Amino acid sequence: MGGPRGRLISAPDRAKAVELINEARASGARLGPACRELGISERTYQRWVGTYDGPIKEDQRPITKRPAPKNKLSEKERARVIEVANSPEYADLPPCKIVPMLADKGEYIASESKFHRIFKEQKMDSHRGRSRKPVKRESPTHIAYGPNEIWTWDITWLNAGVKGQYFKLYLVVDMFSRLIVAYEVWETEKAEYAERLVRKAVLSQGIQGRPLVLHSDNGSPMKAATFLAALEKLGVQSSFSRPRVSNDNPYSESLFKTMKYRPEYPFKGFKTLAEAREWVQRFVRWYNFEHLHSGINFITPHQRHYGLDKKIIENRIRVYQIAKAKNPSRWSGDIRDWSLPQAVALNPLDVGGLNEALRKIKEQ
Repeated sequence: MGGPRGRLISAPDRAKAVELINEARASGARLGPACRELGISERTYQRWVGTYDGPIKEDQRPITKRPAPKNKLSEKERARVIEVANSPEYADLPPCKIVPMLADKGEYIASESKFHRIFKEQKMDSHRGRSRKPVKRESPTHIAYGPNEIWTWDITWLNAGVKGQYFKLYLVVDMFSRLIVAYEVWETEKAEYAERLVRKAVLSQGIQGRPLVLHSDNGSPMKAATFLAALEKLGVQSSFSRPRVSNDNPYSESLFKTMKYRPEYPFKGFKTLAEAREWVQRFVRWYNFEHLHSGINFITPHQRHYGLDKKIIENRIRVYQIAKAKNPSRWSGDIRDWSLPQAVALNPLDVGGLNEALRKIKEQ
């Protein structure tokens, strides 16, 4: 314990504190103010110096024999816990079920936490039962530095005129530019429709044979064998979200929300398939050519995808600079930041790596 409030301070921290105080005293500071700056008392410093001879190692700490806790299980009770846990009746059950089942029979050995502690000590704290052990799935991570590098796609349901019926919208969006590169509306979900959609998108962008990642969730059309075979022929690498994690496909999900929150979206449903296709066609044209997307600093996806954004941004900067020159008193700092993201990431786990890649791009 150390300090006026009895804080726990590790040995490296104590060594650093002593070093700082000694440097301050060598520069002419008094001991009292130097100690107060670090939140300790002079007595604490004197005690540390009296026993301080370099960083305290773990093997140099005094070993004190501590009395056994009053609630510690006896060896007989520990043996009984192991015996019960390994018995055929309880071998496939966790402690949260073993303890109440024993209580129903009029026996209490130990709490669930003590069961778990003994399991861990005896290396018995493993998956119990015939079901598969939980698998920790790594989140998919992709970084796009330009258009047609990473696409995401998904299927959303559009309300039909009859309650309980829906039309299915298949939609592919470029992650870098947010451009809708292909879409189709059908009455059902089929892998052949998805295959047709991707072929249409690849041909429309003229990128057949180029590296491309297609990210989606784990729906049956996305994982159908025929669809995956078609992707392989096109040279497209498939990528999937973690099961039941919608955040792994945020670009498609966000686009669907934008669509369904449009004021003109027919919430009462589409009467026919032709009507649904016509409305989606109008929406896609608005989204690609008119929608100022906040994620790309209010540039339309079409402008971003085809490199028209640079001149637009340069013009905005020039307009703001002229406005600032005319009325400098209205500006407390620099003009608005109109820079565009140089890369777009999906689940960027390595933030440092992303920053380093962006730094290299700026230096080029």
